[in-house]
Amino acid sequence: MINKKIPMRKCTGCGEMKPKKQLIRIIRTPQDTVMTDATGKKNGRGAYLCNSSECLAKAVKSRGLERSLGCAIPKELYEQLKKELNQLEQTDNG
Repeated sequence: MINKKIPMRKCTGCGEMKPKKQLIRIIRTPQDTVMTDATGKKNGRGAYLCNSSECLAKAVKSRGLERSLGCAIPKELYEQLKKELNQLEQTDNG
């Protein structure tokens, strides 16, 4: 049997290495727009976050996403991420 390699990525909030499929990808497109990437295959510079609001808060405080993507992140995107993470946490707990 051959074990398949699991791609690991680092969360910009907590700094932990986790499997890529467990993280949310945020991208900066070539047109300099910032958005979430649910498929993980869109074109652009990517940064990753855990599925927790705590990691998002840490990334906002330390400006981890802005450093990883090399641009300013609009407040609207942070609000959108907070809503998505709250929904994910509610479905996990419920």
